[in-house]
Amino acid sequence: MKVAVIPARGGSKRIPRKNLREFAGRPMIAWSIRAAIGSGCFDRVVVSTDDPEIAETARAFGADVPFMRPPALSGDTTPTVPVIAHALERLAADGAAPVYACCLYATAPFVQEDDLRRGASMIEHEGCDYVATVTRYVYPIQRALRVNAAGRIEMLDPSLVATRSQDLEPALHDAGQFYWGRASAWLAQHPILSTGTLPLELPHWRVQDIDTPDDWARAERMFAALDHKERS
Repeated sequence: MKVAVIPARGGSKRIPRKNLREFAGRPMIAWSIRAAIGSGCFDRVVVSTDDPEIAETARAFGADVPFMRPPALSGDTTPTVPVIAHALERLAADGAAPVYACCLYATAPFVQEDDLRRGASMIEHEGCDYVATVTRYVYPIQRALRVNAAGRIEMLDPSLVATRSQDLEPALHDAGQFYWGRASAWLAQHPILSTGTLPLELPHWRVQDIDTPDDWARAERMFAALDHKERS
């Protein structure tokens, strides 16, 4: 059994109610639910939330909300892994224990059904704990700058000042869309960003964190541009 778990608490601070805020004509969470259902990967699409309004909206767009998330797992600093482990424990207690689970974030409007399917194939056949979406930094992180105590610019690593960008190792970062995982890894609370995880690389123009109002505005413009390209 494969299940998507969409964590969506109600207490977002920097963008209040961001999981329900309208994005491109739908509540933000609806985009993740739509992609999960459309991918055909999942036996169930479950939303883990502490918020009755989010639960109602999730059900309206086709997701299951078979339990409410407890307050102890709904704080600002609650990590992802315990939230998914809790969801799997609740599903198992109801007699529906998944073998694989995908944590799909509620603020991932750029997630693609094909990527979810690719991740499903990797977790089933590649012998890993997790599959994580990642993307490349657009600029070499080894050539990063900082402002020193005198207010002047300097390199974090001055030894690389003469090194060509193309000679530096590419670096990746978490794309923040989804993590496929074996239920056993989630329940044992293995760390996601570790050597037990395979990368599913996405193009950087399809990746945007949405944590601040500026992020939201940028995401709307990116989404509109991608939608226009697909329709043209």
